[in-house]
This record gives sequence, C-alpha cells and structure tokens, in this order.
Amino acid sequence: MAGNAGPAGPAGQTQSDVATAPANEETQDARSEPSVLAARDTCSEYSLSSMSAQSTGEECFRSPCHAESSMARMESYLQLNQLTDVILVAGSKRIPAHRLILCAGSEYFSAMFTSGLRETNQSEVELQFVDGNALSSLVQYCYTGRVELREDTVETLLATACLLQLPAVVAACCAFLKRQLHPSNCIGISLFADQQGCVDLQLAAYAYTTEHFMEVVCNQEFLQLSAEEVAKLLASDDLNVPSEEAVFLALMGWVKHDLTNRKNDLVLANLLGLVKMPLLPPSFIADHIETNPLFKDVRACQDLIMEALKYHLLPERRPLLQSPRTHPRKSTVGFLYAIGGMYAKKGATNIERYNLRSDSWHHVDEMNGRRLQFGVAVVDGKIFVVGGRDGLKTLNTVEYYDPATKTWIFLPPMSTHRHGLGVGVLEGPLYAVGGHDGWSYLNTVERWDPQSSQWSYVAPMAYQRSTVGVAVLNNKLYAVGGRDGSSCLRSVECYDPHTNKWMPCSPMLKRRGGVGVGVANGYLYAMGGHDAPASNPSASRFDCVERYDPKTDTWTMVASMSHGKDGIGVVLFGDKLFCVGGYDGQHYKTLVEVYDPQTNEWTQAAPLNTGRAGTCLVVLKN
Repeated sequence: MAGNAGPAGPAGQTQSDVATAPANEETQDARSEPSVLAARDTCSEYSLSSMSAQSTGEECFRSPCHAESSMARMESYLQLNQLTDVILVAGSKRIPAHRLILCAGSEYFSAMFTSGLRETNQSEVELQFVDGNALSSLVQYCYTGRVELREDTVETLLATACLLQLPAVVAACCAFLKRQLHPSNCIGISLFADQQGCVDLQLAAYAYTTEHFMEVVCNQEFLQLSAEEVAKLLASDDLNVPSEEAVFLALMGWVKHDLTNRKNDLVLANLLGLVKMPLLPPSFIADHIETNPLFKDVRACQDLIMEALKYHLLPERRPLLQSPRTHPRKSTVGFLYAIGGMYAKKGATNIERYNLRSDSWHHVDEMNGRRLQFGVAVVDGKIFVVGGRDGLKTLNTVEYYDPATKTWIFLPPMSTHRHGLGVGVLEGPLYAVGGHDGWSYLNTVERWDPQSSQWSYVAPMAYQRSTVGVAVLNNKLYAVGGRDGSSCLRSVECYDPHTNKWMPCSPMLKRRGGVGVGVANGYLYAMGGHDAPASNPSASRFDCVERYDPKTDTWTMVASMSHGKDGIGVVLFGDKLFCVGGYDGQHYKTLVEVYDPQTNEWTQAAPLNTGRAGTCLVVLKN
C-alpha cells in the first residue's frame, strides 16, 4: 500500500524500490566505473552496504607517511636511474634527476622547466659556474630533505642553495656559519654573506667582528683587507676597543703589513681621518702621530693632526670644533650608573648600570642602606654618596662605593646634615652645596679634601637652596634653581674656588625646583623641574629645557623633552646628555631620554629596570 511505504533509502528510494532494483546493477556499475569504486574504498573504511545504512556520514582517510614513502620510492628510482628525464651537468659531474621532483623542491628549477625556456625539453641541462658536488648534494636534498653541512664545504653549498632558491638550506647554512664565527674567519664570513645577500648572517658576522675587534686585528683576514673595507670598520662607533689609541695602532699594523702598496697619501689621509684623533691624549699624538714619518709630508694628515692639537689647546673653542672625530666610540665612554632614588616603595637602594654598546641596563649592586635626596660624585674612581635622608632623619654621613671590589667604605661625616643637596667635583675636592637640614633651608657649602680626608666650610651662597642643581663648567661650580622654603627659584650663582666667592649669574627663564642640570660643549643645561609652591606639590612639571652660555651670560630655550617631570638624573655620557627617570606627578618614570647638543634633538635609550625619581647619575670610565 502506498500509505505504508517504509523509511527512505539511499537517494530517497523506498525499501521496496531498493528491493526491486536489478540484482546485478551495483556489480555492473563497479565494472564500468572502477576508479569511482577505488576512490570510495580509499576515502572510507566502511563498506558500501554500511554507507547505505548511514546516509549522512562521510570520512576521509589520510596516510601519515604517504608523502615520505612516496619520496622514498622516488629516491629509489633515482638511485636505480629509473624514470629520470633530465641530466644536470656541472663541470665533470653528471646528475640524473626527475624534473617533477626538482620543480617541487626548487623555485629555480620550477622556473626553468615550466616557463617555456629552452631547457624545458632538453634532456641535458648544463649549469655553468656551479660546483658539481654541491649541486649533487642539493639534488639529493630535493628527494630526501636532508643535506650534510661541513665546515670545508658549507660556503659552496650556501652559494649553490642561494642560486637554486632553497631557502631552508640557506637558513641552515647561515645558522651553521654563525656557530663557526671566530676572530680568524669573521671578516671573511661577513664579506661572503654580503656577496650572497644573506643579511642576517652578514649582520651577525659584522657584529662579531666589532665585538672582538682587538683579536680580529691580529689575524691575517684583517691585514689582507682592502683599504675600502678597513675604512668601513674604522668608521664604526661600535668597535669594542679600550681606547682610541687601539684603533690607531690597528691602522698602523695594517699599513705596515704591505707598506709598499699602502704608503699612499690619499689612502693614509682617508684612514687617519677615521681615527678620532681629538679624543687621543696629547702625549700620544705628539709621540706616535705628529713625529711619524708616514704623515710628515702629507698635507691632509698634517691638517688632521693640527685639528686634534687645537682641540686640546683651545678647550673654550671645542663647541666650534665638533666633527665625527669628536664623537666617541661607544666602548670608550665607560659605564653610566644610576644610584638609588625614590620610587613607588619610597626608597630605591638598587644600583643599575647602563652599557651604551648593548643599550641595556643591568642591576649591579645595592646601596648600604636607604637614602633619599642625597648627592653622588666620582672621586679617584670611587662613587661618593653624600648626605640625604633615611625616611626618619636627615643624614650627614658619607660613604664611597668601589666598583672594582663591590664594597662600601664609610668616610668622615659632613659638619651639617643635608638632604636635597647638590654635589660636584671641582679641581679635585668635592663640594656639598645647600640642601635642607630637617629644620631649615641651607645656603652653606662644605668641601671635602681627598688629600686630608677632611670637610671644611667655604663661602656660603647668596640664597638658601634645596633640590638645587649643581654642575661644574669652566672651572667654576654652578648652583641652579631649587627652592628656598617660600618658592622655587630662577636665580643662578657660580663659585670660584680661587677667590672663594659666589657670583650671581643671569637667572633662568623659569623658576625650577627639582631641576636636573648637565654640561655639554661649554654650555649649562637646566631640564624639567617644577614651579609648585609648598602648598600645591601636585602642580604640573616642566618638559622645557634651557641652555646657559657663560660667555654671554644668557639663557635660551632649546628642544623640550617628551614629558614634563622633575627629579630627573642628568649627566653627560659620551657627547650626549642622558636624562634618566623622574616624576611626572603620577608615576615614577623608567624613561631615559637622550639629548644631542649638536642637532638639538631628543631620542630614547633603553628604559630603567626600576622607575625612580631623584636618582643620582655618574659615569665611570673604562
């Protein structure tokens, strides 16, 4: 009966429809369409009868080792020279292969055999200027995905892999060569990588060369370089050298290695111009350069020597004598230390050190105890920490830190307890200027004599100053801004140790408490700070910077910092002013901004590990 039809079968047929179908229909279909049946068998592990019972189910089987087993079969065909359809010829080497495998493995061969080039139908293809052994290894790689890397053949293999456009092999060869870098081969690897367009390898080899420059210059690769390649090295500020003297001696070693061919006036002048001669000690210039017969009759060399001597003889003209030769190499400027300060947990006691070559800060030690608003200076290679407050009381204690032994030593205390003071070293002695004793603002100044290890008072300032900026310029001690209890100050005064007198200078354009000060190229810079009355400590901080010219006794605004802040640590590091940390009214900053006096521009260096304000900065030379 029509009303009693059973559930639908495959393709919407009823059970009765299926039953009345010809019994041999499926068999006939299978004979006429064997490929369809085979496809069904490979795409499902169910029989056709079970599929008919599950009309909505589908599965696809994937063999996990199909590609590998297929390539292994192709490799066996290659070994037996079966079904090969092309022979690659490189020198005396004849390498049979399958076009399909080559095209699948190499963009180079794919373009050769599928783009209608003449090689498409050639049974033999000759590759000129290709190493046969390297080509054979890379053809084998197309079948197996494996290639042997050896120190004596890896460069040839890399060059061939670059030609055949095998990026995975190129990357493996580059990684292998990076692990083989040594002072005796780094220059050669750098030049080779440059030829092959392997940028990462070239940069790694060049960085290794600059890092190990003192060892590299003792090897044949350096001595055999062309003048152009030597010039590229000497022009780098990344050379890891203890001093500029080492660069000059390396140059002389290269010249003397082939004196006959390298004693060329133009070459000598060009290479000597890459030595930062103004930064050499005058005695070294006199003993090793001025009297050197190689330079005696070369006018351009004599001009360079005169430039360097003027830089030393006329220090007041140094701002006018700036050039790439007065810009120090990163390794010769020493290290920058950031000591203590205030942060979210009130008092930071850690000491961080900044490496200009690596642009990184690292924790090196801890202070002896908690100090806030203290002063720091370098005397005889030791870091002196003076005064401050410990959170409960104002201190008069003084101690120094020896970076070589990582030890702290206490010294005789100041006569006056001081926090918010400024310190500076002038012609040997250390001065502690102004501050607050816990009761009142101070205008008194004490001097530490390293010979007698004693403190004594010198002439007081005209104004009481706490959070004062102190710097040394042209053999005078400057006290800049600060606050006197009622307001922040614009006033500036300078101290002459020979007359024991303070003299007034032109005031700043802005009142600045918590000001950061630094000296560069004969100018004094005042950075950031605030003009907040004691009753409103949350008032905004300054981002503006002004520069003082002692010759004209005038202040001029220059490029501003990126953020307004006070409590900035400022110091000349190399030929740039580093401005570290600070407080913007809400956050203790990790920001490190770098001011270039030559370009009047700001950049950023790596941030501090710990945000802080009032950190004290010093530079220790190598």
